[in-house]
Amino acid sequence: MVNDKQEVEPALVELNKLPKELGKVERAVLDNAYFSNDNVNALLEEDIATGHQNHNQSLEERLAEPPADISKNATPVEEMQHRLKTEKGKEFYGKRKSTVEPVFGIIKEILGFWHFMLRGFEAVKGEWTLVCCL
Repeated sequence: MVNDKQEVEPALVELNKLPKELGKVERAVLDNAYFSNDNVNALLEEDIATGHQNHNQSLEERLAEPPADISKNATPVEEMQHRLKTEKGKEFYGKRKSTVEPVFGIIKEILGFWHFMLRGFEAVKGEWTLVCCL
């Protein structure tokens, strides 16, 4: 599997090319494949809050009271993890399950698209465009 951790900064570059009239990205939820110290720091430089939660949390974890405060010596990653444990953080992250994940599930399970058949950047772009048209 390709490491997606290298894709956050190029995505930020592309987002910054968009017309200002579209507004600015303020928050992002990162899949585990993207979540790293470097990516959190890159997003903080752009003033974008981010987060990641483990899948299949226990009921106790889901219903736990948010922690009161976070240490002043917390790393950016620890800060983001703390934010996700708040009610607002849980609500925001929960939306990912109904907005992003179904798309990938449909592409993989319903369409049966697990890997590219063609090779080369241009060929793969064309193949992906066809998948997105379905």
